[in-house]
Amino acid sequence: MTTSHTVQATYGHGTENDFVIVFDPNEELSITTSECALICNREKGVGADGLIRITKPGGQWFMDYRNADGSIAEMCGNGIRVMARYLVERGHQPEGIFAINTRDGLKHLRVPMTGDITVNMGQLVNEDEEITAFSNGQTWNGFNISIGNPHAVVFVDSLSEIGDLQDPPIVRPMDSYPEGVNVEFVEFLEGNELKMRVFERGVGETRSCGTGTCAVALAATLKRGNRLPAKWVIFPPGGRLEVEIDGHSNATLTGPAVLIGDLDLTAYLRNPEDV
Repeated sequence: MTTSHTVQATYGHGTENDFVIVFDPNEELSITTSECALICNREKGVGADGLIRITKPGGQWFMDYRNADGSIAEMCGNGIRVMARYLVERGHQPEGIFAINTRDGLKHLRVPMTGDITVNMGQLVNEDEEITAFSNGQTWNGFNISIGNPHAVVFVDSLSEIGDLQDPPIVRPMDSYPEGVNVEFVEFLEGNELKMRVFERGVGETRSCGTGTCAVALAATLKRGNRLPAKWVIFPPGGRLEVEIDGHSNATLTGPAVLIGDLDLTAYLRNPEDV
């Protein structure tokens, strides 16, 4: 995109999973893949795990979400809460219960003016396929879980086993994930608490992953041999999230969302480059 006018954006995060938010209700902007990658690049750009362009086709809020490399993603559980916080805090939407459309369908949220936000994430699916993940010279078996986007969830005795996660874990069978996969490593704590790390496709290791925590909650329930409904408190590196799964495998995610401040994207959109 080439632009001669100022393009404002906002930076925010949900449990340190961070995003650049562009408010574009009338769909006047078209941000290219390379522009998005430049904006999200932590050395050359603003730095973020993803970019959210807020649009409103047909009068319905829509989350146009892109990964840090500019690739399209179906859904982001932390990102949609940050988007909802933006809409309410900036006066575009009254607090309360409302819906946001995504590439994974309509999601309903409960958004107070302050405090944690809850989003109905939809149905979790256990693909009933054992997967194998390889990382840091080690191998683990795990679960293939879908929540609109794919997740490979493995359990470890200690998260220190995983190493630095600089390279994407290798997950097999590879043909189960033609567009890549998010990989979660999970450690059981006491009671209904879990600790996790995640490598997100198109991004790398992130401080948190909303859809990932939901996948982890179902996998932990299966691993323990428990029945639904279930409730888990999950600690990614960036904070604390709660996941509840009802008897029909529908998940709700509750956690914080924070806006940090505004920024100007004009230079990145005027001079796009491959990164």
